[in-house]
Amino acid sequence: MEEVGKVEHYFSHIEVAAIELKSGSLSIGDTVRFKGHTTDFEQKIESMQVENEAVETVTVGQHVGIKVSEKVRQGDTVFKVSE
Repeated sequence: MEEVGKVEHYFSHIEVAAIELKSGSLSIGDTVRFKGHTTDFEQKIESMQVENEAVETVTVGQHVGIKVSEKVRQGDTVFKVSE
């Protein structure tokens, strides 16, 4: 499991986490883990957007919106789970 970024914002009405990618890359189908004070769950990435455009892959330095299955909080750490 590698740390790839932090949650910058959570949009509760659309259940999307805004994440800044600080290392590595993320692609549709990857499994990610969100971990924080009260957050701890894993999910498979099914949709990602960069500036309202659907993307397949994001890399370091990009800001991405990922649809999440549970509530996340600003500052939660995002990990990429190795297959």
